[in-house]
Amino acid sequence: MAVSTVVTILGVYSGFKEVDGDKIKMLQTFGATRLQILQKVIIPASIPTIVSAVKINAGLSWVGVIVGELMVSRAGIGYLIVYGSQVFRLDLVMTSVIILAILATVMYQGVAYLEKKLIKWR
Repeated sequence: MAVSTVVTILGVYSGFKEVDGDKIKMLQTFGATRLQILQKVIIPASIPTIVSAVKINAGLSWVGVIVGELMVSRAGIGYLIVYGSQVFRLDLVMTSVIILAILATVMYQGVAYLEKKLIKWR
């Protein structure tokens, strides 16, 4: 989680900073609160950046999980990869890698579906 959180925060923060300043000034002129500015301008303008960060972190989170399992786990996909390589069972290693690829693809496609829905909403 720590791997994904830092990347997400930095990416979303840079997306928030790129919002058109004139729109924010216009809302401030009309007396909008900071929460209203966030809800009405910053978040809707940053949806592509947020979705992009989530797409990147979908794969990055799997890397973090597998690396953690490679080091200290006694179960899981990472453990199966290490165990299969230690006992020379290529079928176990390849099956684990294929399962990992399928799970990562399903997660990525879920984010892509969510992106379609959010872009339609926007």
